[in-house]
Amino acid sequence: MIREKSKGLLIVVSGPSGAGKDTIVNKVIQDMKDTKLSISMTSRDPRGKEVDGVDYYFITKEEFEERIKNDEFLEYAVVHSNKYYGTPKAKLEEDLNKGKNVILVIDIQGALKVKEKVEEALFIFIMPPSMEELKDRLIKRNTETRDKILERFKTAYNEINEYTKYNYVVVNDKIDKAVEKVKSIITAEKCRVDRIEDIYLNTKEEFIHEGLINKEFENNEIEI
Repeated sequence: MIREKSKGLLIVVSGPSGAGKDTIVNKVIQDMKDTKLSISMTSRDPRGKEVDGVDYYFITKEEFEERIKNDEFLEYAVVHSNKYYGTPKAKLEEDLNKGKNVILVIDIQGALKVKEKVEEALFIFIMPPSMEELKDRLIKRNTETRDKILERFKTAYNEINEYTKYNYVVVNDKIDKAVEKVKSIITAEKCRVDRIEDIYLNTKEEFIHEGLINKEFENNEIEI
C-alpha cells in the first residue's frame, strides 16, 4: 500500500514582529485538524489569564536549568529579563509520532538551532509586504513606546535578511491569502516522494501478490 509516513511534520515558522505569523498560524491550526501548535516551556511566571500547559509550560529557573543539563530541549534561549524559553523534545516527539504536524513559532536563532538537529523539518518565513507596512502595523498596536517600536523595527530589518535560510517565504499582504499559502505548502510537503513510505517496494509487492506481474514481466521477457 502506498501511504504517507505515519510520523507528523515539524514546521518551523519565523518572521519579524508585526509580520502576522501568530495570526496566520492560529488560522492554519483551525483549518488543519491534523496540525497543532508546539507549546514552549518558560521559567517566567504566568501573566494575566495564561494557563499552564495551554499557553506555556511554566517551571522554575532551577528546573529549566536541570532540564538543560539533561538535554531535554530541542532549542532554548534566554530572553526578556533573563527568563528561559525553550522547546521540550519529549512532548514534540510524542505528537510527531502520533502523526500530528507540529508548528513551532520561534525566532531565527532558534530556527537555525532546530535546522541543525532536524534536517527534515519544514521552514517557513513570514514576510511583511514592505518595511513601511511593517512600521505602520507596529505603531497601530499602540502597546509600546516609540523607542521600543524603533528597536523592533531595526531587529526586523536584520531578521528579514535571513530569509534565504528558510525553505519558503510567504508575504503577508492579505491574511487569508497568506493562510492558504501556508496550508498549501504543508500539504505539498506531505506529498513529497521522500515523505512517502515504501512507495516502490510496497507497490511492487502488491502487484506480485495479486498475480499482475511476475519475473518474466519484470525482465521484459513476455510478449504483449
